[in-house]
Amino acid sequence: MSALTLSNRRWLLLESAAIWALIALLLNLPWEIAQLPLYTIPSATNAAQVAYSIAHCTFGDVVLAAASFVIASLALSDADWPVSHPWFGGSIVVLLGLSYTAHSEWYSVYRAGYWGYTESMPLVFGIGLAPLLQWIFIPACAVSIIRILRTARQISN
Repeated sequence: MSALTLSNRRWLLLESAAIWALIALLLNLPWEIAQLPLYTIPSATNAAQVAYSIAHCTFGDVVLAAASFVIASLALSDADWPVSHPWFGGSIVVLLGLSYTAHSEWYSVYRAGYWGYTESMPLVFGIGLAPLLQWIFIPACAVSIIRILRTARQISN
């Protein structure tokens, strides 16, 4: 990796973050749809507003995922950390995702009232379990997908 120029390293980081963001989009959208019955959204009174809420939350998930990926890449000085350092890089992403999500859920539910939890949402210290599990499960899946794609690419070359 040290033989790469700064420009090439930046391009690799951008390309890797874009792939990570695409995977995050493909995994977070169905997660957001699946966990919708666990939430109440006072402002969503019709299907279009529900769809907007899903899109808004999914977009936020993708931005958080991409930012967490970049932070892990910078911390490890390696944009290919899902292959070279999956546990350490994954831990950074999970920790950032869980931290942000816990704060966002607390603020959105208890301070701003943007949404609430139905009685079927399991809670951990007052925070919904589903969004917390999202930031454990989805990064682990993303690391696995990238490792599988990399292996398939190496086999085909």
